[in-house]
Amino acid sequence: MFLLKTAGLFVATALAEIVGCFLPYLWLRKDGSVWLLLPAAASLALFVWLLSLHPAASGRVYAAYGGVYITTALVWLRLVDGVKLSVLDWTGAGITLLGMSIIVMGWGHKT
Repeated sequence: MFLLKTAGLFVATALAEIVGCFLPYLWLRKDGSVWLLLPAAASLALFVWLLSLHPAASGRVYAAYGGVYITTALVWLRLVDGVKLSVLDWTGAGITLLGMSIIVMGWGHKT
């Protein structure tokens, strides 16, 4: 259950980061309104706050988060940008999620 809660929090964190970066992209590259920067800033602030909710040292959180971020970014690529993902995309996502799981399962274990 801990792993699922952590993964869910990471997905929310990744979405906040992606939205916070996607909105300025729309402004800079797609002739979006400059007003997109306000929700972008709020989304990035939410991203930072969500990262701070994890009980592990920041380096471990960032390392584990990377796997979920990669997978979430690929799903965003498919759903928002409409790009078909390859078997290698999905394989890479699976490998990064496995890495995230291994890191998270080690939180709290002393070496």
